[in-house]
Amino acid sequence: MTHLQAGLSSETTEKARQELNENPDTLHADIQQVRDMIVTRPDIGFLRTDDDFILRFLRARKFNQAETFRLLAQYFQFRQQNLDMFQSFKVDDPGIKRALMDGFPGVLETPDQHGRKILILFASNWDQGRNSFTDILRAILLSLEVLIENQELQINGFILIMDWSNFSFKQASKLTPNILKLAIEGLQDSFPARFGGIHFVNQPWYIHAMYTIIKPFLKDKTRKRIFLHGNNLNSLHQLILPDCLPSEFGGTLPPYDMGIWARTLLGPNYNDETEYTLTYDALHVKENYGGGDKECADKLLKRSQSAVEPGTLRQADRENTAQPLLALD
Repeated sequence: MTHLQAGLSSETTEKARQELNENPDTLHADIQQVRDMIVTRPDIGFLRTDDDFILRFLRARKFNQAETFRLLAQYFQFRQQNLDMFQSFKVDDPGIKRALMDGFPGVLETPDQHGRKILILFASNWDQGRNSFTDILRAILLSLEVLIENQELQINGFILIMDWSNFSFKQASKLTPNILKLAIEGLQDSFPARFGGIHFVNQPWYIHAMYTIIKPFLKDKTRKRIFLHGNNLNSLHQLILPDCLPSEFGGTLPPYDMGIWARTLLGPNYNDETEYTLTYDALHVKENYGGGDKECADKLLKRSQSAVEPGTLRQADRENTAQPLLALD
């Protein structure tokens, strides 16, 4: 094990070897091969090229150097093409702060049975007079930036659960093709995270219709990982154990506190009744959500300062199996 894998459990190290083709003997050479490709894209400003940073892209693309470099280039290109989204990309930006306070996203402390971090979104909580879709997307991307510092999550990945309970047709009408395309570009095409599953629950018919809009922008691999559960808890629990889920999703954990992730990012002394001055506590995040050593937390702190009613599931009336969105073809 090299210093780049420091802090990984033996189980996760073996998982990286088997699933991601990660070889500690060639790790530095793999990283350098990706770094050497940077000269081929002088049109892109690669603002960070250190070993730790490139490694997360290699893991996201199973150590395929060409695919890794493509993702790395798209990461910075997306930021160059959407400068307004990243001008104040920090937790005390008013738009990001409001989105975080409203639970966009929620992040469960307990991972799923495969070690994947679970993100949750209660769609009906979107107050369109309070939060723009762009600010919600910025809050999600910033949250992922914090979480992806954890090497275990670089390897194990993430799960997203979206509860569409009480999500109105009027709210859905605001999901235009342009903003949906922006979200897909930012998450699917431009971020070094492994998404093991995207689960829709309690989705109305117009969410099915929305799929026809986003389908052209989705990769086949992504479509195969999107599941429509409707109001069937059983099919959700076949993929994510109840022991890993809060009670809103039929799990054994307590109801989810929608402010817990906002308080984690903004610090333990956060008070939403007063104007907040950024004192981002990276060590607090590390202790609660995993991460590297103090040096890693200090680097995260530095970057964070510069750069970068919930729906309730209903038990199914009859047995169903989760249907991937691809089945709608």
